[in-house]
Amino acid sequence: MRRAFVFPGQGSQVVGMGKALAAASPVARATFEEVDDALNQKLSALMFDGPEDALQLTANAQPAIMALSIAVLRVLESDGFRLADKAAYVAGHSLGEYSALCAAGALSLADTARLLKLRGTAMQAAVPVGVGAMAALLGASLEQAEAASRDAAQGETCTVANDNAPGQVVISGHKAAVERAIEIAKTLGVKRGMLLPVSAPFHCALMQPAADAMATALATAALNGPFVPLVANVTAAPVSDPDTIRGLLVEQVTGMVRWRESVLAMAELGTECFVELGGKVVGPMIKRITPELQVEHAGDMDSIEALAKGL
Repeated sequence: MRRAFVFPGQGSQVVGMGKALAAASPVARATFEEVDDALNQKLSALMFDGPEDALQLTANAQPAIMALSIAVLRVLESDGFRLADKAAYVAGHSLGEYSALCAAGALSLADTARLLKLRGTAMQAAVPVGVGAMAALLGASLEQAEAASRDAAQGETCTVANDNAPGQVVISGHKAAVERAIEIAKTLGVKRGMLLPVSAPFHCALMQPAADAMATALATAALNGPFVPLVANVTAAPVSDPDTIRGLLVEQVTGMVRWRESVLAMAELGTECFVELGGKVVGPMIKRITPELQVEHAGDMDSIEALAKGL
């Protein structure tokens, strides 16, 4: 069976994440400790016990979500599983792209953690709080969301940030423009628009300072070719060349996450099963995009053991 292993993005963080897994598995515990050492921070303590407001900070949430995904993978690997033998592709939603690259051997765990810490910090700092916003347009097509964003911009920034699944498109930009887009979308027949509780307007041109910071960091990062092709967010196509991946990771900060197209591309390339490691976020999106394909998930010891049997 041709499988794609996929990794969740921001929004899947929750206090208690990884705590039971660390208690049950020395391998998971060592993974969390490795991330703590790389960041010189007890991130695992935030993950396990909070406080929630600190975990929700972008600079903490991004490496935390990655740490759980890689801990799940390493527990699987401790049973003899090898991603290189079982995966046709890897992909991740926004920050999950870094988890995917770490899983596929392109980045070390320590470097992945440090890059995501920097990415989260830079994204948070790029736009003053209250200036930007993001909104989900529920029931919208990509074309409707693009039209609403275009008409709402009026000299400000307003663009599609995430094409997640049929009827689930997220827009991003200046707050006033995003609010205008919600109203315009209603006139186009979109069911509902709702502002999202995010701290910054991700995946739009306002993130350019963060993209610049990532360009500098990625230029010197040790990034190898992944042993499984990555289906990139901004192109929805497989890539393995390290220099191309560096450029795409920079572009991804301001570019649209083409998740729906990425899933369709993997399906067209023969993927029969998607396996989400860590959160349980992209799996439901995939089920909406390709309901005929199998979707599996592993995030705790029970689900890891169940998945291992099936692999």
